[in-house]
Amino acid sequence: MGARDTGRGEKAAAELGARFVQLDVTDDASVRAALATVGRLDVLINNAGILADGDVDGPAALRAFDVNAVGVVRVTEAALPLLRESANPTVVTVSSSMGSFWAVTNPERPESGMPLALYAASKAAATMLTVQYAKLHPQIKFNAVEPGTTATDMTAAYGIGRPVPDSARTVVRLATLAADGPTGTLQDENGILTGEPVADT
Repeated sequence: MGARDTGRGEKAAAELGARFVQLDVTDDASVRAALATVGRLDVLINNAGILADGDVDGPAALRAFDVNAVGVVRVTEAALPLLRESANPTVVTVSSSMGSFWAVTNPERPESGMPLALYAASKAAATMLTVQYAKLHPQIKFNAVEPGTTATDMTAAYGIGRPVPDSARTVVRLATLAADGPTGTLQDENGILTGEPVADT
């Protein structure tokens, strides 16, 4: 399990019975070092993300995209050699329906009333990267997931979200797909998000 903060990462890994590797998705050297210690990789879950709900300006935009989108590229590219050696390689990117043009323009969806410009735009990029990676590497399954509003540090200031295990079920479902499972999709707990494209792979 990778985390940027060593102390918190080691604690969380110990609670889960996992091995910890330090991983900062905004640092190329950190990413390379983390993947070099893994040795084998069947499933990659891109979970790093920030809400970026403050001022909308250039530095904030660079930070949001660096974590939420460019980080996906850094880690995925570093992981590809290991994934190609797996019998059933799978990549799951934790994205958001806030990055869905269909969802944020649909007045019946809660996303339409949430002005989170940098978060939404960077998650749209993360989802599009998922679709494009599915086209580039058809031997690997790439899917993005909308896990649902979850009670994490990112949402703590708003006091919202369901328990992490509830949202994790959707991530686990996509991480454990059979070899003939779907690829190039954005899914939530009900399946492929309505109105979203699916990669033609």
